[in-house]
Amino acid sequence: MSSVKELTYPHQGCEEIVITAGTRKAEYRLLLSHPSGEAPPDGYPVIYALDGHAVFHTLAEAARLQTRKPHGFDPVLIVAIGYPSGEPFDMTRRCYDFTMPVKEETLLKRPDGSAWPEYGGAGSFLDILQKEIMPMIAGLFPVDRQRQAIFGHSFGGLFVLHALFTRPELFTHYAAGSPSAWWGDYEILRELTAFLADYPPLGLQRSLLITIGTDELDHMVEDAGKLPVLLGPLAGQGLEVSLTEFSGENHVSVLPAALSRLLKFALEKQ
Repeated sequence: MSSVKELTYPHQGCEEIVITAGTRKAEYRLLLSHPSGEAPPDGYPVIYALDGHAVFHTLAEAARLQTRKPHGFDPVLIVAIGYPSGEPFDMTRRCYDFTMPVKEETLLKRPDGSAWPEYGGAGSFLDILQKEIMPMIAGLFPVDRQRQAIFGHSFGGLFVLHALFTRPELFTHYAAGSPSAWWGDYEILRELTAFLADYPPLGLQRSLLITIGTDELDHMVEDAGKLPVLLGPLAGQGLEVSLTEFSGENHVSVLPAALSRLLKFALEKQ
Protein backbone atom coordinates (compact mmCIF):
# COMPACT_ATOMS: atom_id res chain seq x y z
CA MET A 1 0.00 0.00 0.00
CA SER A 2 1.28 3.46 -0.81
CA SER A 3 -0.04 6.98 -1.24
CA VAL A 4 1.61 10.14 -2.54
CA LYS A 5 1.09 13.69 -1.29
CA GLU A 6 2.74 16.77 -2.77
CA LEU A 7 4.54 18.92 -0.22
CA THR A 8 4.58 22.69 -0.73
CA TYR A 9 7.39 23.20 1.75
CA PRO A 10 10.38 23.64 1.75
CA HIS A 11 10.25 24.05 -2.06
CA GLN A 12 8.73 22.71 -5.25
CA GLY A 13 9.65 19.15 -6.11
CA CYS A 14 8.93 17.74 -2.64
CA GLU A 15 6.46 15.01 -1.84
CA GLU A 16 5.58 12.43 0.79
CA ILE A 17 5.05 8.76 -0.02
CA VAL A 18 3.39 6.56 2.61
CA ILE A 19 4.30 2.88 2.42
CA THR A 20 3.93 -0.27 4.46
CA ALA A 21 6.97 -2.51 4.37
CA GLY A 22 8.70 -5.51 5.89
CA THR A 23 7.34 -8.65 7.47
CA ARG A 24 5.66 -6.51 10.14
CA LYS A 25 3.88 -4.40 7.52
CA ALA A 26 5.08 -1.29 9.35
CA GLU A 27 4.21 2.15 8.01
CA TYR A 28 6.93 4.54 6.85
CA ARG A 29 6.78 8.10 5.54
CA LEU A 30 9.24 8.79 2.72
CA LEU A 31 9.92 12.51 2.34
CA LEU A 32 11.35 13.18 -1.13
CA SER A 33 13.05 16.20 -2.64
CA HIS A 34 13.69 15.64 -6.33
CA PRO A 35 15.38 18.06 -8.73
CA SER A 36 13.71 19.69 -11.68
CA GLY A 37 15.06 19.47 -15.18
CA GLU A 38 16.89 16.71 -16.95
CA ALA A 39 18.79 14.13 -14.89
CA PRO A 40 22.56 13.76 -15.33
CA PRO A 41 23.58 11.09 -17.88
CA ASP A 42 24.26 8.55 -15.11
CA GLY A 43 21.12 9.45 -13.17
CA TYR A 44 20.67 11.29 -9.89
CA PRO A 45 22.89 10.60 -6.91
CA VAL A 46 20.67 9.68 -3.95
CA ILE A 47 20.99 10.45 -0.26
CA TYR A 48 18.92 8.28 2.06
CA ALA A 49 18.52 9.99 5.44
CA LEU A 50 17.18 8.36 8.61
CA ASP A 51 14.94 10.13 11.15
CA GLY A 52 13.33 11.84 8.21
CA HIS A 53 11.20 14.32 10.12
CA ALA A 54 14.27 15.61 11.97
CA VAL A 55 16.44 16.19 8.89
CA PHE A 56 14.35 16.55 5.75
CA HIS A 57 13.72 20.29 5.60
CA THR A 58 17.27 21.23 6.53
CA LEU A 59 18.82 18.74 4.14
CA ALA A 60 16.47 19.47 1.24
CA GLU A 61 17.02 23.21 1.50
CA ALA A 62 20.79 22.81 1.86
CA ALA A 63 20.79 20.62 -1.25
CA ARG A 64 18.73 23.17 -3.18
CA LEU A 65 21.28 25.89 -2.35
CA GLN A 66 24.41 23.81 -2.85
CA THR A 67 23.36 22.37 -6.22
CA ARG A 68 22.77 25.74 -7.89
CA LYS A 69 24.64 26.12 -11.14
CA PRO A 70 27.12 27.03 -12.48
CA HIS A 71 29.25 26.27 -9.44
CA GLY A 72 27.10 23.90 -7.41
CA PHE A 73 27.16 20.14 -7.08
CA ASP A 74 25.18 17.86 -9.37
CA PRO A 75 21.44 17.74 -8.60
CA VAL A 76 20.64 15.19 -5.91
CA LEU A 77 17.60 13.18 -4.89
CA ILE A 78 16.88 13.29 -1.14
CA VAL A 79 14.94 10.39 0.40
CA ALA A 80 14.30 11.00 4.11
CA ILE A 81 12.71 8.07 5.93
CA GLY A 82 10.33 8.95 8.74
CA TYR A 83 7.47 7.50 10.74
CA PRO A 84 3.70 8.14 11.02
CA SER A 85 4.10 10.04 14.30
CA GLY A 86 5.93 12.85 12.51
CA GLU A 87 8.17 13.21 15.55
CA PRO A 88 11.75 14.31 14.85
CA PHE A 89 13.03 11.25 16.72
CA ASP A 90 10.43 8.52 17.17
CA MET A 91 12.22 6.58 19.90
CA THR A 92 10.00 3.52 19.77
CA ARG A 93 10.37 2.97 16.02
CA ARG A 94 14.00 4.04 15.66
CA CYS A 95 15.16 1.96 18.62
CA TYR A 96 13.94 -1.15 16.85
CA ASP A 97 14.99 -0.21 13.32
CA PHE A 98 18.47 1.13 14.06
CA THR A 99 19.90 -1.29 16.63
CA MET A 100 21.39 -4.75 16.55
CA PRO A 101 20.15 -7.56 18.82
CA VAL A 102 22.17 -7.67 22.04
CA LYS A 103 21.75 -9.02 25.56
CA GLU A 104 19.65 -6.76 27.76
CA GLU A 105 22.28 -6.70 30.51
CA THR A 106 24.73 -5.00 28.13
CA LEU A 107 22.52 -1.90 27.73
CA LEU A 108 23.15 1.34 29.58
CA LYS A 109 20.42 2.59 31.90
CA ARG A 110 18.23 5.22 30.31
CA PRO A 111 18.38 8.71 31.92
CA ASP A 112 14.75 8.56 33.03
CA GLY A 113 15.07 5.00 34.36
CA SER A 114 12.48 3.60 31.94
CA ALA A 115 12.85 0.31 30.09
CA TRP A 116 14.28 0.28 26.59
CA PRO A 117 11.70 0.02 23.79
CA GLU A 118 11.85 -3.08 21.62
CA TYR A 119 15.23 -3.22 19.90
CA GLY A 120 17.33 -5.37 17.59
CA GLY A 121 15.64 -4.94 14.19
CA ALA A 122 18.53 -3.42 12.21
CA GLY A 123 18.79 -6.45 9.95
CA SER A 124 15.10 -6.29 9.13
CA PHE A 125 15.28 -2.57 8.40
CA LEU A 126 18.27 -3.14 6.11
CA ASP A 127 16.13 -5.67 4.24
CA ILE A 128 13.40 -3.03 3.85
CA LEU A 129 15.90 -0.55 2.47
CA GLN A 130 17.52 -3.04 0.11
CA LYS A 131 14.48 -4.94 -1.11
CA GLU A 132 11.66 -2.40 -0.96
CA ILE A 133 12.59 1.27 -0.60
CA MET A 134 15.65 1.44 -2.86
CA PRO A 135 14.05 -0.52 -5.74
CA MET A 136 10.94 1.68 -5.48
CA ILE A 137 13.01 4.87 -5.74
CA ALA A 138 14.96 3.43 -8.69
CA GLY A 139 11.63 2.73 -10.38
CA LEU A 140 10.44 6.31 -9.91
CA PHE A 141 13.61 8.21 -10.84
CA PRO A 142 16.77 7.64 -12.87
CA VAL A 143 19.40 7.02 -10.18
CA ASP A 144 23.16 6.81 -10.27
CA ARG A 145 23.91 3.47 -8.66
CA GLN A 146 27.54 4.51 -8.18
CA ARG A 147 26.54 7.41 -5.91
CA GLN A 148 24.18 6.10 -3.25
CA ALA A 149 24.64 7.56 0.23
CA ILE A 150 23.07 6.89 3.62
CA PHE A 151 23.11 9.23 6.63
CA GLY A 152 22.04 8.63 10.20
CA HIS A 153 22.49 10.46 13.51
CA SER A 154 23.03 8.94 16.97
CA PHE A 155 21.26 5.55 16.81
CA GLY A 156 21.02 6.29 13.10
CA GLY A 157 24.80 6.71 13.03
CA LEU A 158 25.15 3.32 14.69
CA PHE A 159 22.90 1.86 12.00
CA VAL A 160 25.05 3.40 9.24
CA LEU A 161 28.12 1.68 10.69
CA HIS A 162 26.18 -1.58 10.94
CA ALA A 163 25.12 -1.22 7.30
CA LEU A 164 28.70 -0.65 6.15
CA PHE A 165 30.12 -3.53 8.18
CA THR A 166 27.47 -6.04 7.15
CA ARG A 167 26.32 -4.91 3.66
CA PRO A 168 29.06 -2.73 2.16
CA GLU A 169 27.72 -3.39 -1.32
CA LEU A 170 24.45 -1.57 -0.61
CA PHE A 171 25.67 2.05 -0.63
CA THR A 172 28.79 3.82 -1.89
CA HIS A 173 28.89 6.56 0.79
CA TYR A 174 28.20 5.96 4.47
CA ALA A 175 27.82 8.98 6.79
CA ALA A 176 27.61 8.20 10.51
CA GLY A 177 26.70 11.26 12.57
CA SER A 178 27.48 11.05 16.31
CA PRO A 179 27.22 7.23 16.23
CA SER A 180 26.04 5.47 19.39
CA ALA A 181 28.95 3.02 19.28
CA TRP A 182 28.37 2.09 22.94
CA TRP A 183 25.24 0.09 22.09
CA GLY A 184 25.30 -3.42 23.55
CA ASP A 185 28.76 -3.05 25.15
CA TYR A 186 30.23 -1.99 21.79
CA GLU A 187 28.64 -4.67 19.64
CA ILE A 188 29.59 -2.55 16.62
CA LEU A 189 33.29 -3.14 17.33
CA ARG A 190 32.76 -6.88 17.05
CA GLU A 191 31.19 -6.28 13.65
CA LEU A 192 34.13 -4.03 12.76
CA THR A 193 36.59 -6.81 13.54
CA ALA A 194 34.83 -9.19 11.16
CA PHE A 195 34.60 -6.43 8.54
CA LEU A 196 38.39 -5.96 8.56
CA ALA A 197 38.79 -9.51 7.29
CA ASP A 198 35.75 -9.69 5.02
CA TYR A 199 36.03 -6.38 3.15
CA PRO A 200 39.30 -6.56 1.12
CA PRO A 201 38.31 -9.58 -1.04
CA LEU A 202 35.17 -7.75 -2.18
CA GLY A 203 37.19 -5.27 -4.24
CA LEU A 204 34.86 -2.37 -3.41
CA GLN A 205 35.58 1.36 -3.25
CA ARG A 206 33.63 2.85 -0.36
CA SER A 207 33.71 6.07 1.70
CA LEU A 208 32.83 6.55 5.36
CA LEU A 209 32.32 9.96 7.00
CA ILE A 210 32.08 10.20 10.78
CA THR A 211 30.90 13.48 12.32
CA ILE A 212 30.83 14.51 15.97
CA GLY A 213 30.39 17.69 18.02
CA THR A 214 33.18 18.52 20.44
CA ASP A 215 30.62 19.28 23.18
CA GLU A 216 28.95 15.87 23.01
CA LEU A 217 29.43 13.30 25.78
CA ASP A 218 33.11 12.60 26.34
CA HIS A 219 32.82 8.88 25.58
CA MET A 220 31.01 9.58 22.29
CA VAL A 221 33.70 12.02 21.18
CA GLU A 222 36.37 9.47 22.14
CA ASP A 223 34.57 6.63 20.37
CA ALA A 224 34.20 8.67 17.16
CA GLY A 225 37.92 9.42 17.21
CA LYS A 226 38.84 5.76 17.61
CA LEU A 227 36.88 4.50 14.61
CA PRO A 228 39.20 5.82 11.86
CA VAL A 229 42.17 4.35 13.72
CA LEU A 230 40.53 0.95 14.03
CA LEU A 231 39.64 1.01 10.33
CA GLY A 232 43.14 2.12 9.36
CA PRO A 233 44.19 -1.31 8.01
CA LEU A 234 41.66 -0.85 5.17
CA ALA A 235 43.12 2.49 4.02
CA GLY A 236 44.80 0.81 1.05
CA GLN A 237 42.04 -1.73 0.56
CA GLY A 238 39.33 0.47 -0.96
CA LEU A 239 37.87 2.15 2.14
CA GLU A 240 38.31 5.90 2.63
CA VAL A 241 37.51 7.07 6.17
CA SER A 242 37.28 10.67 7.36
CA LEU A 243 36.38 12.25 10.70
CA THR A 244 34.96 15.77 11.02
CA GLU A 245 34.66 17.40 14.44
CA PHE A 246 32.44 20.47 14.83
CA SER A 247 33.75 22.77 17.53
CA GLY A 248 31.29 23.90 20.19
CA GLU A 249 28.40 21.73 18.96
CA ASN A 250 26.47 19.31 21.14
CA HIS A 251 24.51 16.17 20.28
CA VAL A 252 21.57 18.14 18.85
CA SER A 253 23.14 21.37 17.58
CA VAL A 254 25.66 19.41 15.52
CA LEU A 255 22.98 18.08 13.20
CA PRO A 256 22.66 21.01 10.72
CA ALA A 257 26.45 21.20 10.38
CA ALA A 258 26.66 17.46 9.78
CA LEU A 259 23.95 17.65 7.09
CA SER A 260 25.80 20.40 5.26
CA ARG A 261 29.03 18.40 5.34
CA LEU A 262 27.09 15.34 4.15
CA LEU A 263 26.34 17.02 0.82
CA LYS A 264 29.99 17.76 0.14
CA PHE A 265 30.90 14.20 1.15
CA ALA A 266 28.26 12.55 -1.02
CA LEU A 267 28.36 14.80 -4.08
CA GLU A 268 31.89 16.12 -4.50
CA LYS A 269 33.57 14.21 -7.31
CA GLN A 270 36.90 12.66 -6.42
